[in-house]
Amino acid sequence: MSAEPKAQDAPAFGFGRLLHDVVHKRRRYRQFLGWLFVFSVTLLGKPTMMGMYVPGVVVVVLGMSMRMWASGFVRKNTVLATNGPYAFVRHPLYTGNVLIAIGFALASGLWWSFPVGLVFILLFYPHSIAYEDRKLNGLFPDRWEPWAKKTPAIVPNFFKPRDEASKEKWSWSFKQSLFANGEPIYVLVMSGCLWWLWHVMTRA
Repeated sequence: MSAEPKAQDAPAFGFGRLLHDVVHKRRRYRQFLGWLFVFSVTLLGKPTMMGMYVPGVVVVVLGMSMRMWASGFVRKNTVLATNGPYAFVRHPLYTGNVLIAIGFALASGLWWSFPVGLVFILLFYPHSIAYEDRKLNGLFPDRWEPWAKKTPAIVPNFFKPRDEASKEKWSWSFKQSLFANGEPIYVLVMSGCLWWLWHVMTRA
């Protein structure tokens, strides 16, 4: 797979630069647009059915749990994490994001949130996964390939046997999750969004 175009290949400014970034570097915008999606379906949400809201909350909680689990293990660009959720899936943070998007679409009661969420997932995550895989392969060439061959990208395989060599010595760290990744703060914000949707539904 070819490397990304260098920064000097991109126009310095204007529509050309924006188009270049959308095509080649759109991963940079995934977090902003992900939060925009969550806040939009929360503020515009019209949940009326408990049968949609409750499953949505369950899926969001699963997604938040996956992200919390992963954020306490990952050591970005310094160590290749192959323990915790990384023993079962290469990009558990992305797995959590996909679950969160699906869950909020369910909980919000907005029909259009499903196609919008699907477009967001398909537009950003295949590109981001390919980029992250190239980067990790470059940073950890001896360890990444054998791990990646046995570990799916985004759908966890909890039945995959763990290699003894991949069992790292560190365990999950709340400090790592909070100070390195800010994950507990994100969980609080998303919990507040779920509470707001509950408030809207019970007030109607």
